[in-house]
Amino acid sequence: MKKNVKKNSSGPPRGAKKGKNFPLSKDPFFSSESRKRRKIVDDEIESGESDEDNGFVNEGAENEEFEEETADEKRKRLANEYLEKIREIARRGKEREDEEKDDDDDDDESGDEGGKDSLVAQILQQEQLEDSGRVRREIASRVLKPEARDGFQVLIKHRQSVTAVALSDDDLKGFSSSKDGTILHWDVDCGKGEKYQWPSYEVLKSHGVKDPQGRAARHSKVTLSLAVSSDGRYLASGGLDRHVHIWDTRTREHIQAFPGHRGPVSCLTFRQGTSELFSGSFDRTVKIWNVEDRAYINTLFGHQSEVLTIDCLRKERLLTVGRDRSMQLWKVPEESRLVFRAPASSLECCCFISNDEFLTGSDDGSIELWTALKKKPVYIVRNAHPSSLCCTNLEPKENGAIPNGCMGNGNANLNTSHNLSAHSWVSSVSVCRNSDLAASGAGNGFVRLWALGSDKKDVRPLYDLPLVGFLNSLTFANSGRFVVAGVGQEPRLGRWGRIPASRNGVAVHPLKLS
Repeated sequence: MKKNVKKNSSGPPRGAKKGKNFPLSKDPFFSSESRKRRKIVDDEIESGESDEDNGFVNEGAENEEFEEETADEKRKRLANEYLEKIREIARRGKEREDEEKDDDDDDDESGDEGGKDSLVAQILQQEQLEDSGRVRREIASRVLKPEARDGFQVLIKHRQSVTAVALSDDDLKGFSSSKDGTILHWDVDCGKGEKYQWPSYEVLKSHGVKDPQGRAARHSKVTLSLAVSSDGRYLASGGLDRHVHIWDTRTREHIQAFPGHRGPVSCLTFRQGTSELFSGSFDRTVKIWNVEDRAYINTLFGHQSEVLTIDCLRKERLLTVGRDRSMQLWKVPEESRLVFRAPASSLECCCFISNDEFLTGSDDGSIELWTALKKKPVYIVRNAHPSSLCCTNLEPKENGAIPNGCMGNGNANLNTSHNLSAHSWVSSVSVCRNSDLAASGAGNGFVRLWALGSDKKDVRPLYDLPLVGFLNSLTFANSGRFVVAGVGQEPRLGRWGRIPASRNGVAVHPLKLS
């Protein structure tokens, strides 16, 4: 007995004439929809009422435009918004100029548009030159003399000496660390601070932390340096545990640890506009990291002693100073370096003025101005921070130069000058970005403001801002509207001096510009 076997045919459905081409799109075999989906669609009943008539509104319809926006379209939109902002600034400037003029003649509209566009181009070009460091902003001449009530205000308190302070590029957020291992994230305007919580040791090991080496029995949380990325997303910290720690500033959580240094991490800096991080250590090396990729890049060798301070601008050039009496300018892509020998016993701090000019502070109390064209300082300010206990004449001379110090003037007591030497060490220097305004700090009770001459290549004193304690870190707001100081009872890297009257914390001093 034969069984009727029903074969599944893959040919055209019944009713299709043989010999003619049947479109595959109409074949149910090649349909991308499932049978269940097709059945639901077929069973749907059409209605004359829409979802909006029934009270149902698609909430995502309003944001549909931004959801479908590509990266290129977003960049174009942001660029157009920025251009509109610049045009508004240019329009206001044009209106102020028109008010000063008494002409009642009607100008051509096309001429007005052309003038506005040229003014916008000038503003954009000026901003680009300032950001690249080719043009120096004249801020020092605009700083007004501080009044008695415009002193330093303690914004954040720490239990022990502050070792580092850092500001975001928008001057709204600040970060500080101290010898007690705390890292604080605070608001510049209101001073409200939040503490970064160190995770457990198991979490740190999962993030890349290695076991303690040498005499260390456990992971040390003492932080010596901080650096924040240009976009304000990442915060880097380094200290006695020989690791570089990466934090997310939005959540204040620990996200990565970079091992590799064989000594304490003494200094950190980000290259402007990138996620490239540089770290200097007591092991005499400088290491390069990519924070975005969580990767190690390279190690730079050259210093013969501990690396103390590091700085970097937008260009791939790195500036470091160490206890080997040298300052080194690294050209990272070429893997080459320029070595500058200091007349002082040790350089303590450094910073870029521009891509070819630098400022350093020494442990003999002097401040040096350097250029990339000379291996020796082009200008030296001796005893920039004389101790008020052994020097009484702190006023500038007639030619504007600082007196040449206690020992040079013969006013020093040989029995006390050695004990007070730590108070005169220039422990921190800072320059307002792309400007001629600088500041230096020591332990003599003052933050000193300086004007950097671009033509004469000199350093002129401006004002003294009283602040008791060791000034372990200084930084300017990018706008030049205030200066932030990290102050403590002890120096940043040791305990060779102590000022009990000092308050451990972060102090802010406003600067009024004309």
